[in-house]
Amino acid sequence: MRLPAAFLLSMAVAALPASVAWAQRPVPSGAEAVSLTGQPLFAAELSEAVRTGHMTRLEEARRMVVANPRSADALIWFGRRTAYLGRYRDAIAVFSTGIGMHPTDARMYRHRGHRWLSVREFDLAIADFDRAVELVRGQPDEVEPDGLPNARGIPTSTLQSNIWYHLALAHYVKGDFAKALPIWQEDVRKATNPDMQVASTYWLYMTLRRLGRDAEAARVLEPITADMNIIENTAYHRLLLLNKGLLTEVDFGFSGDALQEASAGYGLGNWHFYNGRVEQARQVWRRVLAGGNWASFGYVAAEAELARGR
Repeated sequence: MRLPAAFLLSMAVAALPASVAWAQRPVPSGAEAVSLTGQPLFAAELSEAVRTGHMTRLEEARRMVVANPRSADALIWFGRRTAYLGRYRDAIAVFSTGIGMHPTDARMYRHRGHRWLSVREFDLAIADFDRAVELVRGQPDEVEPDGLPNARGIPTSTLQSNIWYHLALAHYVKGDFAKALPIWQEDVRKATNPDMQVASTYWLYMTLRRLGRDAEAARVLEPITADMNIIENTAYHRLLLLNKGLLTEVDFGFSGDALQEASAGYGLGNWHFYNGRVEQARQVWRRVLAGGNWASFGYVAAEAELARGR
């Protein structure tokens, strides 16, 4: 099911300020984004089974919106389900509509900011996450339901941890490691389970290494052990063990999962980079880009490194 562009635009116009609309970079017809190296990026081809599943759930989400068009929950799921099909611009329009209807709902900014990240509009992402931070300040945190549940069906993150995580990531991929640092530190403090802990610690460690604060970086590895009960962030866990010296490059394997491989590839390249093996790092990052999983954060980070190094 593809919603008519006119419908999405009519939903979004009232909620998307002109300043935001003008800030977007032009995108070629049919593309979702333009890479940091100038290449058009198109929605990935999905297997028939995956696409059918996503379409079925999107139709369910659409019916929820039709039944209750002002429901924040319905709009959020409609936007999330749209994004899972690789239609990030359409999802941004849905979340923009949600912001127009629910301007104090931090979830709308959190999810729109995520998709601004996907399409390489980092400044717009930062603006949304900054607003979300203001809205949740002093509020109790809440578990964020998974749209794509892990093997155990256990959500591993919260609304506030995701806001901080994605805000720090936006600064990181821009190369502004000094701004990312205190946000990663806060996100590690907010971690309530091993998955959250290794994800935030992974990016915090790399940020400290990029800033030349190697002794501090070593200290953040101290709580990381090989026997941690990790549900889904296995790539981040293994990368931390690599940096701690408990794994070597020889036994550092990829999982076969496209998302995990992009994450692992970026981290492995970064390990080479801050240990002085710059050309080896670039070779690994080019491998990540060859994988084509351009919406993953590992891919975005690798792309940013290669764009800065041109």
